[in-house]
Amino acid sequence: MARASSHGDDDVFEGLFKKEAGSIEQRAAPERTHLHENESEHRIAQLLSHNQTLPVTLSSIQIHGAKNTRKSFLNPLFQPLVEDSRNVNYTLSDLLNEVGGAVSKLQKFDIFHPDIIVHLSQPPQLDPSTSPTDLDVSLRVREKSRFMLKTGTDLGNTEGSAYGTMLVRNVFGGAEFLSVNASAGTRTRSAYSADFSTPIDGNPNLRLSLDGLASSTLKPWASHEELLKGGGIRVNWAKENGDRLQVGYSNTWRQITGLAATASPTVRGDAGDSVKSAITCLFQRERRDNPMLPQSGYMVKTTSELAGWGFLKGDVGFSKSEMEIASAVPIPIPGLKRPSGVSIGCGLRAGLLYPLPLSFGFGGASPSRLNDRFTLGGPTDVRGFSLGGLGPRDGADALGGDLFAAGSVNMLIPLPKTGPESPFRLQLFANGGRSVAMRNKTKSNDTASGQRMTASTVLNQMLSATKEVGNGLPSIAAGVGLVYAHPVARLELNFSLPLVTRQGEESRKGLQVGVGINFL
Repeated sequence: MARASSHGDDDVFEGLFKKEAGSIEQRAAPERTHLHENESEHRIAQLLSHNQTLPVTLSSIQIHGAKNTRKSFLNPLFQPLVEDSRNVNYTLSDLLNEVGGAVSKLQKFDIFHPDIIVHLSQPPQLDPSTSPTDLDVSLRVREKSRFMLKTGTDLGNTEGSAYGTMLVRNVFGGAEFLSVNASAGTRTRSAYSADFSTPIDGNPNLRLSLDGLASSTLKPWASHEELLKGGGIRVNWAKENGDRLQVGYSNTWRQITGLAATASPTVRGDAGDSVKSAITCLFQRERRDNPMLPQSGYMVKTTSELAGWGFLKGDVGFSKSEMEIASAVPIPIPGLKRPSGVSIGCGLRAGLLYPLPLSFGFGGASPSRLNDRFTLGGPTDVRGFSLGGLGPRDGADALGGDLFAAGSVNMLIPLPKTGPESPFRLQLFANGGRSVAMRNKTKSNDTASGQRMTASTVLNQMLSATKEVGNGLPSIAAGVGLVYAHPVARLELNFSLPLVTRQGEESRKGLQVGVGINFL
C-alpha cells in the first residue's frame, strides 16, 4: 500500500494523527464535544476531507484510565476492530467510524465521563510486525464516581416524602449497578428497595435486573394500609429508536391491615394476607419530542400481567392488561415563522382485569381483590376527581374496578412574553372516564367454597361490565391550569370544574396539584 505521501505530504499526514482526537470526539458524542477555536475546527475538517480515503490498518487499541473496569468486559467491544482490520481494507474514514461507534457504545454503559479522548498514532517503524499503513488507537477515559449518595424531599401525587438513595456504579467492573433506596412519607409510610442490574452479553441496551421491595402504604380512599414484601427478576431491552421492552417475574406478599374504624364490609372482607406470583410484560414506544411537554409525536404503552395460572403459584389468579396512547400536534400561528409553542394533545387509557383459576385448574376463579383492581381519578389521572374517586364504592371507600377507560384532550399555550422554549405553559383541558367492576353474582353454595366462579360466570360478568362502560355519559371535568415541565418531573396546578358526576363517585371542584411523569 502507498504511504501517506500518495495522498499528501508526510507533514500533513502526521498533523492528522495529532489533531484527529477532537474530530473523533465529535463523532462519538456530537452533542457534548465543541471545539473552541473555529480555525482548528476548519483545519481538522480539511484534513479529514483530504485523507478520508487513505488506506489504513489498525494495529492496536489501548485504553487508559479504566482502573476499576475489567479487561474481559472491554475486550469484546474493541478486540473485533483489531482482528477485522487485518482482513478488511479500511480507509481512514472507515476506521474513524468503527472506533467512534465503539466509543459511543462504551458511553452508553454510563460508567465513564462523556469526554472520552481518542488519539491516533503510527507504531514505531522499527517494529518489524507493523506495516506503513498501521495505526495505533489510544483511548483516555475517566471513570465516574463509583459511589453516590443522595437525599431529598418530594412533593407530588397527593403525597410528601423524604428519601435517601445510594448508587454503586460498576460494582464488579462490568457496568453493573446497585441501587438502594429508602423513603418515608405522608402516604407511603416507609419503602425500602434494592435493585442490581448488569448488561447481558456486553450490550448496553440489554440488561438483567434483580430487585427486592418492602413497603407500607396508607390508602385513605379505601380505609386501610397495605404492606408489601417481595422480589423479582427482569430483562430490559431498549432500542435506539426509543422502543422499550421489559419482561419479568415477581413474587410478592401483600397484607391489607390497619383498617379504619369506618372501613366498609368489602374492605374488611379483603383484609389479611395474599401472595401474588406473576409474569409481567411491558412495551413502550416513545415518539414524542418531549415527554414532559409534548409538542408533537405519539406514545404507545402496553402492560400485561399473568398471575397464579399455570406453573405460577400464589393464591390469586388473573390476567391484567392495560394500554395507554398519547399524541400531540403543534398548532402554527399565521404569520409566525418560528414554532408557536401551541399544541393540542390527547390521551387514552384502558385496562381489563380477568379472574382466572389457580394453577392449571379449570374449575372456579375467585373475584378480584382490592390489591389488584384499577383505581381511577386524581390530579395526574382524571383531573377534577379525588384519588380513586371514579368507580365502585362501598360507603366512603373506593373499591377500584376490573375494567376502566379514560380519555383527555388539552391545549398547551405559552405564557405571555415567553417563547416555545419556555418550560411553562397555560393548559386548557377536558377529561373523563368510567371504572366498573364485575357484579360477582354467585350462588349460595359458591359462597361456602370461597365464592368460586365458573368460567361461564366470569365471561358473562365481564361482558356485562364491558357493556356498562358505555352505558350513559362518563364522569367528565374541565378546567384551566399552569404547567411547569422540569427535566425530572412535570408539575401541574389546575382549577377543575366537574361537569358530569355519576352517582356515588367523588368529584373535586377547585385547585389540584399534580406532580409526576405520567399524565392523562
